[in-house]
Amino acid sequence: MQEKLVCMIKSFDFFFDFISPYSYLAHKQIRNIENHNQIRINYMPIFLSGLLQLAEIKAAAFIPSKAKFMIKDCKLFAEKLNIKFKFNSYFPIQSLNLMRGVLIAQKENKANLYIDKFYDACWKDGLNLNDQKIVDKILEDLSFKPKAFKIKISEQNVKDELIKKTKDAFLKGVFGAPSFIINNKIFWGQDRLEFVLKEALK
Repeated sequence: MQEKLVCMIKSFDFFFDFISPYSYLAHKQIRNIENHNQIRINYMPIFLSGLLQLAEIKAAAFIPSKAKFMIKDCKLFAEKLNIKFKFNSYFPIQSLNLMRGVLIAQKENKANLYIDKFYDACWKDGLNLNDQKIVDKILEDLSFKPKAFKIKISEQNVKDELIKKTKDAFLKGVFGAPSFIINNKIFWGQDRLEFVLKEALK
């Protein structure tokens, strides 16, 4: 699919949360799109659990039949897309602080590395991101000081910013992750990237 792309592609908004394995699959495809087109996609951090509450949707992780299907489905798409993927045995992870961390990383111009590292840790390496020691080690690898980082993500303005971004996404019509917005059109699901790219070429 990437071979057909040209450098005239527009950027688009990508709404994501580390807790979503489908968002990981979308993220990996987006990195390829960026590399092939010399463009940066707008990564829009949201708190998926909060978004689902606003939309009055029950998460698939808490519906046994859907959760079982999701594992097989993600592996199927990962194989098709040639993406290294391991369904995290600690799923669902607590992603709230990790998503607040994206906001800090964005302010310090480390967002790309932060997002890459934590996505790989969760869905390629299968690490337990509910374990603060593991999270701290990743932060150190990114040259963040874990104690200072924890203080920053606990600040009210950071909490409020993630809440606002989640509410804003909901008001735009986003109800799940991954979602994409381009030309005022919403697309949901990593398997909709083909349609997003067609829209991005208009």
